[in-house]
Amino acid sequence: MTVATDVPASKRTAAERERNLTRVQARIASQQARADFAATLDALEDKLNVPKQVSRKVQRAQRRFRRFADERPVAAIAAAVGVAAAVGVTVWLVVRANLDR
Repeated sequence: MTVATDVPASKRTAAERERNLTRVQARIASQQARADFAATLDALEDKLNVPKQVSRKVQRAQRRFRRFADERPVAAIAAAVGVAAAVGVTVWLVVRANLDR
């Protein structure tokens, strides 16, 4: 019989191992919490960044209109003429209302 195999691990060694394991678990948990917090902050920044949101919406609308124009060119031209006419009429009404004052 050897001494190393017959002697059980001391309580101190077991306590140290448990404490070290607890420290490792705490470190892992804190790293995970930091990562979750950083992800939450990134999501909030992304959601509350109005210029970025507007830019995304404009790009999405441009892609949709280009796809629409590729599929139905006559309808896209008619839509563009309609929008231009609506803007023109609106400007004309605003200018006319300001001139009448």
